[in-house]
Amino acid sequence: QLRFVESGGGLVQPGGSLRLSCSASGFTFDLEAMGWFRQAPGKKREGVACISLSDGFTDYADSVKGRFTISRDAANNTVYLQMNSLKPEDSAVYYCVADTASNGQCVEYLYDFWGQGTQVTVSS
Repeated sequence: QLRFVESGGGLVQPGGSLRLSCSASGFTFDLEAMGWFRQAPGKKREGVACISLSDGFTDYADSVKGRFTISRDAANNTVYLQMNSLKPEDSAVYYCVADTASNGQCVEYLYDFWGQGTQVTVSS
């Protein structure tokens, strides 16, 4: 059983910043990659940023490149998502994900473990 503790979501004005955190616990010794997906109402779920826990390979959605940065604390199975220059279109529920076989690519079918999600709202 894998458990996630997600934090850092909230309400922020356009142009502002937020930092999401996600720690995995439980059956963690085979984890290879973690990351973040998001889904806004009426929209398809999107891979935002993912990272390999072993070598730090990262993969970003084009819509967030240059604004978001994913980082890891592999020893503690924790990932962070620093989100800068936030836009209203970044508003969504952000889900932490993890997997035992992914190389860090943000492809949905690769990830077997999903957190409950944290809401990010960008609005003035």
